[in-house]
Amino acid sequence: MNYSSVAKLAVIACPGGEVFADEVIMHLKRSYRRNFERTVSNLAKKYGKDIASVIEQINFINETVSPSLSLSCGDRSRRTPRFKVPARFVIFPNGEIKAEILESIRGKDIYIIQDVENHYPVNFNGGDCKKQLSVNDHLMTIFVTVDAVKQAGASSITVVLPIYPYSRQHKIKGREGLTASRVGKQMEFLGVNRIITLDIHSRETGSCFNFMGIENLHASYQIIRTLSRLSGVLDGPFVVVSPDTGAVDRNKFYANSLKKPLALLYKERDYSRVSKDALDNNISEMRLLGNVSGKTVFMADDMLGTGGTLLKAMKFLKEQGASRVICAISLPLFTGDSITYFDEAYREGFFYRIIGTNAIYHEEVMRREWYISVNITKLFAQTILRLHEGLSVSSLLDNRNIIEKLLSVNNPEPDQ
Repeated sequence: MNYSSVAKLAVIACPGGEVFADEVIMHLKRSYRRNFERTVSNLAKKYGKDIASVIEQINFINETVSPSLSLSCGDRSRRTPRFKVPARFVIFPNGEIKAEILESIRGKDIYIIQDVENHYPVNFNGGDCKKQLSVNDHLMTIFVTVDAVKQAGASSITVVLPIYPYSRQHKIKGREGLTASRVGKQMEFLGVNRIITLDIHSRETGSCFNFMGIENLHASYQIIRTLSRLSGVLDGPFVVVSPDTGAVDRNKFYANSLKKPLALLYKERDYSRVSKDALDNNISEMRLLGNVSGKTVFMADDMLGTGGTLLKAMKFLKEQGASRVICAISLPLFTGDSITYFDEAYREGFFYRIIGTNAIYHEEVMRREWYISVNITKLFAQTILRLHEGLSVSSLLDNRNIIEKLLSVNNPEPDQ
């Protein structure tokens, strides 16, 4: 990756996605630096030149190709692209939102990053206004940003959504809408070429679009790496448990990767009742298919909302004799008073640890002893770079090989 190859790559952070975007950009810069240093070293050896002169010649060529991106530094210094495009977001008294791009992006490949589940106050109007946004507000921010980018002449638009909005409304049960697909179709209509997301609730959602592509990433490598670093967890009796029938494939993947047995929790639900919070849900009965007595239990699921189902499952498993319960959640929302309920369950010994990703910005849960955060921004940065350069992302989508390599050595590999 040379300077000119990334001259067209630009990132715009929506309010709510700033923290995630800044970390992604940090990894983009590190990748560029590593590739630049590798290229310089190889060329210097190949042509018998010193490092400084090779850097000077590369800078000369890059400035010739992309003069508008020339940075004010010495000819023999590496010049790292900025990547982030400045943007201004305005919120009006009636709640309308406007996005304004503050520099030319004509002909660039734009990656718009937004965290639709960030419910902490975010900056508007140049920092003069802080506003707590709903999912719908964040979604509207994406729409106005995509429109602004399109009007500004971007070559392509990719929306980076660590969590896909309305993903649980993916099938019809009576007179209801397929909102998961409608959200994507609205983006497609506005001109979005691709969506990058994590663990979308239903993979079939991606089949609803006419031309727009979707890259559905998985954090299984990062989660297994974190699990392998917990002292004594994988060495003793261990079983993977699927928390329900819908999560069987996910937990079967973990069981096969870890080479551990798989068990299943079967839940009977009373659909005449509506779940209100973590303590008042519609689960009427649980049954365990398998043996957890005296074993460490590992459960993985894609999303945690109020956490009521998970709390009930963890308590049930402890009653069945499980020694420790560890859960992995790709999208830890922790809505309502769920953190309080998990604090109480942890004090009562119902679970040992919860491993969650930073796909959702959440300050409060990060302070909990029982919570382990897994950083997935490098995974997203790698995906962005490979897509931008027209390279395959199959090794990121199907990561069984690197997981096998991770588990075959005593010391885990560096962060992906």
